[in-house]
Amino acid sequence: MSTSTRKRKTLSGDGGPGPSKKRAGKKTAMQEAALVWPEYFNSALNTVLAFCSSRKNFAITFPVVRTSVEALLHEPLELDKVAELKALLPEVVKFAYTPRDELRIHSDQQNGPKRRERSPDFSAFRTAAAGASSSRLNDVDADEHVLVLDFVDNTRGTKSSNTGFAYTLPPALTPAATKKLVEKRNNRFVEAVNELLKATREGEDPVALLRAAARDHIPVHPGSKQTALSASQVNLKGKGKSREIPAPEHRSSIEDVIDEIENQEWFKDQIAYKRVFEAKEGQPAALDPPLSKSVAQALLDARKITSLYTHQVAAINALAQRKNVIVSTSTASGKSVIYQVPLLQFLEADPQSTAIFIYPTKALAQDQRAALEQLIYSCPGLENVQVSTYDGDTPQELRAGIRETASVIFTNFDMIHASILPHEDTWRRFLKNLKLVAVDELHYYHGVFGSHVAQVVRRLRRVCAAVGNRRSRYVSCSATISKPKEHMRNIFGIEDIEEITEDGAPSGRKDFLVWNPPLKDPMDPTLGRVHSMTEATRLMRFLMERGVRVILFCKIRKSCELAMKALRQELSADGRLDILERVMSYRGGYSQEDRRRIEREAFSGNLLGIVATNALELGVDIGVLDAVIMLGFPMGGLASFRQQAGRAGRRARDALAVFVADALPVDQHYINNPEELFDRRTSDLMVDLDSKVILEAHLQCAAHEMPLTEEDETYFGPNMKEICATKLEKDREGWYHTHPRYLPYPAKHVSIRGIEDEKYSVVDITRVGRPGGTAHLLEEVELSRALFEIYEGAVFIHQGLTFLVQEVSHDSKMAKLVRSDVNWITEPRDFTNIDALQTYRIREIKGSPHRAFYGRVELFTLVYDYLRNKAIIDAVDLDTPPWQRETMGLWLDVPKPVLELMRDSGLNPAEAIHAAQHAFLNRFALAADLRTECKVPEKEYKATASQRKRPARLIFYEPSGKKGGVAVRAFDHVNDILSDAHDRTETCGCSEGCTSCVVSPSCKEGNLVSSKAGALIVLKALLGLPVDVDLLQPHDGMVSDAFDTVVEATSVRVAEGVEVESA
Repeated sequence: MSTSTRKRKTLSGDGGPGPSKKRAGKKTAMQEAALVWPEYFNSALNTVLAFCSSRKNFAITFPVVRTSVEALLHEPLELDKVAELKALLPEVVKFAYTPRDELRIHSDQQNGPKRRERSPDFSAFRTAAAGASSSRLNDVDADEHVLVLDFVDNTRGTKSSNTGFAYTLPPALTPAATKKLVEKRNNRFVEAVNELLKATREGEDPVALLRAAARDHIPVHPGSKQTALSASQVNLKGKGKSREIPAPEHRSSIEDVIDEIENQEWFKDQIAYKRVFEAKEGQPAALDPPLSKSVAQALLDARKITSLYTHQVAAINALAQRKNVIVSTSTASGKSVIYQVPLLQFLEADPQSTAIFIYPTKALAQDQRAALEQLIYSCPGLENVQVSTYDGDTPQELRAGIRETASVIFTNFDMIHASILPHEDTWRRFLKNLKLVAVDELHYYHGVFGSHVAQVVRRLRRVCAAVGNRRSRYVSCSATISKPKEHMRNIFGIEDIEEITEDGAPSGRKDFLVWNPPLKDPMDPTLGRVHSMTEATRLMRFLMERGVRVILFCKIRKSCELAMKALRQELSADGRLDILERVMSYRGGYSQEDRRRIEREAFSGNLLGIVATNALELGVDIGVLDAVIMLGFPMGGLASFRQQAGRAGRRARDALAVFVADALPVDQHYINNPEELFDRRTSDLMVDLDSKVILEAHLQCAAHEMPLTEEDETYFGPNMKEICATKLEKDREGWYHTHPRYLPYPAKHVSIRGIEDEKYSVVDITRVGRPGGTAHLLEEVELSRALFEIYEGAVFIHQGLTFLVQEVSHDSKMAKLVRSDVNWITEPRDFTNIDALQTYRIREIKGSPHRAFYGRVELFTLVYDYLRNKAIIDAVDLDTPPWQRETMGLWLDVPKPVLELMRDSGLNPAEAIHAAQHAFLNRFALAADLRTECKVPEKEYKATASQRKRPARLIFYEPSGKKGGVAVRAFDHVNDILSDAHDRTETCGCSEGCTSCVVSPSCKEGNLVSSKAGALIVLKALLGLPVDVDLLQPHDGMVSDAFDTVVEATSVRVAEGVEVESA
C-alpha cells in the first residue's frame, strides 16, 4: 500500500503539527506541537523543496533542478528524491515527461511583447516530425519529451492590466507574493510530513515508507526501451503488476475494478452516489407457428440464437397477424431480431419481397447492415439476396443497380425524402414489393425533425398505395420512452399498432457511479476542484489498463478532441503506447474515409477506448463495451443520459456507467439529487402535425411525386385543403400541383434536418512541397462552427492532434492547416446580438397590460479576436467577416418599472431575464427547436463597464436553416407557456434553480448567469401578477448602474396593418 493511501486510511485528514527547521527556524502556521522529524526530512528532501518552491509559478525541467540542488548538496541528486516529494504531495506536485514543444508556451509567455500581435509566426511552430501523414491518427514522437517538475498553485500577484479578460495569465509575482508562495508550499510540506509520521505504525521507518511509495512516482520516459518491450515483460512503475492488457473474457469483474479504484491513492471519495442494478435472467418464449428450419439454422449459425425472448416473440407474432409494431425496451435487448426474422420469412415466402431499414446515423446503418448480411447468408436459399446501403455516401454510378436489384436497402429519411420519393417512377419495382419498413431508434425523431419525418412517412405510404401496395407492415424500435404507441402513431399516421414494452432479455449487473471531482488540495480549498475532464481521462486510462473497454461521451465536438489530446499526452507520458494505438475519437465532421475506418475498428472490437460525441449515443454495437463515462450532463437531458448509460453491457455482461459532473449548475443539481437520474420520468416526445409551415413544404413535394386530390386528406390531415387551395396550383380537373417557385425539384427546397449546406473544407497541407506530399482533407466544418474554429492562427484539433490554421479563404470555403505540436488552445472571443427587426403579430397576455410580439429577428455574430491560452498568453486581433442571418422569433419586453425595481433590490436584470427565458422554454414542448439569447458570464460579470448594452427583453428564435414554424406555435400559446413557467418556478422546491424550473441542460453558457428569484419577478410582471415582497429582499453584491449590461427595451417597427390579437 502506498504511503498516501495509507495515511488517508488512518487519519482524519487534518494536518498535524511538525517542526520547521527551514529558513532560520521560523515557525509555520501548522506548528502547534512538535513532532520529532528524522533528519532526512530536514536535509536532502527539504533542499529540493526549497529550490523548487522559489521558482514562482512556472514549470522547470529536472536537469535544472538537478544542477542547482547538486551544487547545494555537494552530492548527486537522483530521480527518486523528487519522486519522494511527489509521493508526499501528490495533489500539488506534477512530475512527468512532457512533449518538448509544450514548453514553448513558457518562453513565449516570459518574453513575448505585451502589445497584441496581428498574426503569429506559424512557421515557428511547424512540427518537424509532421512529415508523417496526418491520417496516421496515433503517431507519437516519443523522443521529443522532457521531464518537468511543476506545482499546482492558485497564485495571485499584481493585478493584470487587461481587466477585460475572463481568464487571465497568472500575473507576475511581487517579492512579497513570492515569499508568501514559498511559505505556503513549505507549510504544505510540513503538513504532509506530519501526516506521514502520525500514520506510521510503531516499529516502521517513515523514511523507508516514503522511499517505497516514491517508486510509484518515478516517471517513465515514452521513448525508453522499456516501452518497446513486450507488454508482458514490463512491470508498471515498480508495482509488480503486468502491463499486459487482459482479453475481454479475462478482465476483472466491474465490482472488483470499483474496489480497486477506491484503493487508489488518487481516490478521494469522488463517488458521490452509487446504484447497482442486479443481473436479470432472460424470459424465453416459443413462436407459434415455429420458425422454419432454415431461419432457425441461420439464427444459430450467425448469432448463436437457440431461443427467442418474450418481447421478440410478441413482436414477431404481431407482424404475422398483419399488425404494426412498436417495441420499447432497454438497450441491448435484441430488438433488431424483431424485424430481421420477419424479413427472412417474407423472403422465403416470396423472393421478390423488398424491405427498407431506416436508421438515423450512417454508423448505425453500417453496423446493422453487416449483421443482417451475415444472417441472410446463413439462411439456405437466400444466399443471393442483395443488401445495399443507399445513403449520401453511395456513389452515383451504383445507385441505378441498387434500385434494380436490391432486396433490402439501408437508408435514412433524408434519402427517402430527397432521392427515392422524387424519383418514384424508377423505384416502382421496389415499392410494389415492399413488405417491411423498419425504423430503428424511433425516439430519435421528435421536434421539428420528427415533424418532417412524419410527413415523409405519409408521402411514402401514399406512393406505395398508388403503385398498388397496401400490404406494407411497419415496425419500429425505441429505447424506453413514455407513450411509445402514441409516438409511433404520430410518426407513421397509422392506427393498428401493437405496443410491446415488457423486456424479456437477460441483462448483466450494472453499476452506476455519480462522480464529483475532488478538491485539488484538501488543505487549500481555494484551489478549487480538479477539472472534470482530468478526472474522466484518468478514469478512462485506469479502466483501459485493466482491459475494460470504455467509451467517453463528451457534450460537444471540441471537448471530444481536447479529451483525446489529453489521453494522447497522458498515455505517452506513462509509456502506454500499446493503449494509445487502440484509442480513437469519433464525432461528426470527419471525412467519409476516416469515419468508415474508425467504424471498422470499433465494430471489430480492436479498440480499447472511444472518445465520442452523441454520434455514438444510439444503438451501434461497438464490440465488447464494458463501461461508459459521461463527461458532464448531456445537453439532450435525461433521455440522452439514459441512452448513453445503456451503451455498456450490451452482451449480458457486467457493466459500468459513470457520470463525471462538471461544475455547472445542472450537473451540481444531480450531484445533490442523484436519484432523479434514475427515477425521474422523461418528457414526452413531441411531433407537431399541425405545423402549416412543415405541411406546406411536404405537400409541395408530394404534389410533384403525383398530383394531390382532396382524398389525400387521409394522409395529410384536415389542414391539407386550406394549404392546397392557397399555396398550390389547381388544374381544371381539380388536381393540385406544385407551385412553380418550388420547381423543378421541390425536395431541394426542403431541408428536413435544417442542416446548413455551406461547409468549409479543412485541409492538411503539412506535406505539400515535399517529395510525394499531397494535401489531405481532414474534415468538413459547417459555417456556424467554422467561424469559431478555423480563423487564421487557430489551433484546430483532429483525433487529439493539433494543427495550426495557416490560411482561410472565405470565398472558396477552405482552410489550410499545418501539423504543429503546441501546448495552448485558442479561444475565440465573439459576440452575438439577437435583435427583433420587425413585428408581424402582437398578442395580448391574459390579465396583463403587456404584450407578446412575433416577427423577423436578426442574428449578428462577430468573432473579433482570439486568446491563446494555457492560462492566457496573448490576444490576437482578427479581421473576419460578420455572420448575419435572419429568422423568425417571438419576444416579450420587461417593463421599465420592473427593471428599476430589480436594480433597487440588488437583483441582476441579466440573471433574471436569462433564467426567465429558460423557465419559458422548459414549459414549451417543442423547445428543442427554439433558441434564446443566453447571457455570457464573461460579459455580465466583467470588471469594467460593457459598451454593448442589451435590451431588457425575453427573445426566442428559430435556428437559421430550421423552418418548422416553432416560433409561431410558441407565440400562439404564449399565455399558457408563461403561466406554466410561472407556476413551476414558484412551486419548485429548489432554492437556486434546477432543471424543473429555470435551469436548462442545453444552455450554451452553462446557466452561470441565473437568478430564480429574478426570473419569478419577470414572469409575474409579464403576467400582471403582484410581486412578492420576499422576492425583493436586498441581495448581496448590489448591481451598479455603471456596470449595467441591460437597458430598457425600445419598441420594434411594426408592419403595416398589424392589429393586437386577443388573449
